[in-house]
Amino acid sequence: MIPLLRARVASTPHTELLRCGGRALSAEELLDEGARYAAAFGRAGLREGDRVAMQCGNRHEFIAVVVACALSGIVLVPINTASRGSQLAYYVRNSRARLLLCESALLPNVESAHLADAEAISALQAIWSFDLPPAIAELPRLTSVPLADGAGPVHDVAPEPALPSLVMYTSGTSGPSKGVVCSHAQLYWWGHHSVRNIGVLPSDVLYTCLPLFHINALNTFFQALISGARVVVGPRFSVSQLFGELAKSGATVTFLLGAMVPMLLSRKPDASERAHCVRVALAPGASAQHYEEFEGRTNIRMLDGFGSTESNFVICSSLEDRRPGWMGKVAAGFEARVVDELDNEVPHGTPGELVLRHDEPFAFASGYLDMPEKTVEAWRNLWFHTGDRVLRDEDGFFRFIDRIKDSIRRRGENISSYEVEQVIGAHPCVAEVAVYAVPSELAEDEVMCSLVLREGSTYKPLELVEWCEARLAYFAIPRFWRTMAELPKTENGKIQKYKLRAEGPTPDSWELAASGYKVKR
Repeated sequence: MIPLLRARVASTPHTELLRCGGRALSAEELLDEGARYAAAFGRAGLREGDRVAMQCGNRHEFIAVVVACALSGIVLVPINTASRGSQLAYYVRNSRARLLLCESALLPNVESAHLADAEAISALQAIWSFDLPPAIAELPRLTSVPLADGAGPVHDVAPEPALPSLVMYTSGTSGPSKGVVCSHAQLYWWGHHSVRNIGVLPSDVLYTCLPLFHINALNTFFQALISGARVVVGPRFSVSQLFGELAKSGATVTFLLGAMVPMLLSRKPDASERAHCVRVALAPGASAQHYEEFEGRTNIRMLDGFGSTESNFVICSSLEDRRPGWMGKVAAGFEARVVDELDNEVPHGTPGELVLRHDEPFAFASGYLDMPEKTVEAWRNLWFHTGDRVLRDEDGFFRFIDRIKDSIRRRGENISSYEVEQVIGAHPCVAEVAVYAVPSELAEDEVMCSLVLREGSTYKPLELVEWCEARLAYFAIPRFWRTMAELPKTENGKIQKYKLRAEGPTPDSWELAASGYKVKR
């Protein structure tokens, strides 16, 4: 990253590179601000290889810290802004972060993590707030970010491509969330392949309102560095405001999730849908049935594709060769197969698991942090196993069918059913619990919970919702709740979630969305 940024400084030092959170920064200004954070890390005693956690929304400081960590060889651990309580404490503990950066609006999340696991939070060397901290219960070593007026000397370590740049947590399937170790090379290749697959030009303005703590949005910064384009980061996705933001930003390329497309189509058509300069949107997972209407109303053509935090932009469609509802073909630099449970390749048209391999060194993640068994399992036989069920046709197009792993994807967020079960199962009235995905009317999944009560216990669904509110991200709270006398199980006592998924919401299920209760965000 740093060589790319320095090259941008050398060629166009004063031209805008990034606009985010009301700030516009040139390459020179961004490098200078990154150096100030790097100097602060050095004064705090952090060294190459140390880890810094950060819980921060879409603001320019996020990218400045990314630059700072690259300058100093520090590994950044971005954390979902909705994480709180035991989940946030787990990320801090598991990553062994020495420092936590947080915006003041999210300090209550840190407070809840401290209440859930004081040892994990107290082990931090410091907690730095980007803004002046609000009145809040005491947190250990909480201060504002100690930035000096000048950066001072910063040792640019120029880390090797294979060394870790980020640890990004992705949902667990049969256990806690896994920290994906992303190298500097992987982030470069993500940007490189995205520029090529999407067709990004030096004259483009890239707009994303997806959260920077996910690889999708963060990748737009690398696309801009590699291509010579500019990037504009919006605060968050809004159905009513997206087209206005596209027009205001001058965007020519934007990034959506499949679930966003039907939400945008649900609004009443108006002139703003075409009052922009966007020519293409990367919208992985968009339903085939929405292409014609969306493109007709907005004049934005959509591209599909496949990538994950562990992999890269491996499968893509193009404007000249695409099929709505299909992810596309394997991109140059990668291999993809569809295999059975024994890793034997299956015939065209037969569903199986998608497994992937890369040509360029270190183009995929190096594994899961401190989880060697999970790493070996996922990369067995020298192929990365995605856990996604797909099929491939004779022309080489891939179509997503469903997920093999027991994970849930809701509104663009990956949810660990295990972590949700741990929270619900800790309630005094719950004896057993199963959390699983059921279809959503928008796209992707909804979260459903089936539970067995302890003998003699009763409960009101809203009581469990409120229990979850204090302990889970809002998007992980189940929409559907069902009480059962017993959960379906195998002979060895394993819950058969596939049976529960097949039944879906039953007439006796309680629905949060229909109750009128608004979950706190």
